[in-house]
Amino acid sequence: MSEGRLPVHRAIALGIVQGPAELLPVSSSAHIVLIPWLLGWDWDEIDPEVRKSFEVALHTGAAAALLIGQRRLIVEELRQFDLDRALLLAFSFAPAAFVGYKFERQIEGRLGGPRATAYGLLVGAALMVVADRRPQLRGRGEATPADGLALGVAQAAALAPGISRNGVTLAAARWRRFSRGQANLLSRTIALPIIVGATGLKGVRLAKRGTTPELRKTLALGTGASFASTLASQRLIQLVERDKALWPYAAYRVVLAGVVLRKLRRASA
Repeated sequence: MSEGRLPVHRAIALGIVQGPAELLPVSSSAHIVLIPWLLGWDWDEIDPEVRKSFEVALHTGAAAALLIGQRRLIVEELRQFDLDRALLLAFSFAPAAFVGYKFERQIEGRLGGPRATAYGLLVGAALMVVADRRPQLRGRGEATPADGLALGVAQAAALAPGISRNGVTLAAARWRRFSRGQANLLSRTIALPIIVGATGLKGVRLAKRGTTPELRKTLALGTGASFASTLASQRLIQLVERDKALWPYAAYRVVLAGVVLRKLRRASA
């Protein structure tokens, strides 16, 4: 595989994985990092900037599918949009935007490997289990700017691979005593501005570097696969919203991290 080249069939496969992994709190970014590593793909030979742009493209496809699949809820929220909701979005956006713009490359360089991703999965799992023990006392319309700041800090922490934006913002909302359904809605709502911002930033960087027709085709196919898989997986959202614990998703994360760490130990033995 030459530098900067993404095989089309692998891009589509990862796009298909993106949908379910995006809708469940299991870290889609961890899966995009770990699946190529576990399967022995020569993923590290791809330009890191191209890899990150591909990840953003997958998130873009998922976000577009969520806009369509959850349009009724989004329209309902927009009808009730006011200053408090504007501040909520602003405070949830600012920390992740600042940290991502200033430190994304350093974070990716130091924490982008399988070991750090596995540790991120474990940390995210622990946060979810602890936060989900809090009572479900708050519902729709009760989010404040202070809640937005808590969610924004959580989104900034999710820049570390494996932590999971969905998982850690769910944990933050549950820690603030929102019901599981409302926590899931808040998690999805605040994700859209940061995904749009990341897409714009990566688009500008790619435009400056220049892209080949092959790369544009691969990014488009990966985005399309992510869009289709997310749209087809909309019912998975209900699994998280139902009045059940988040521990099954935390357990899955622990198992996946265990598989990675065991393989790393064997490789170093």
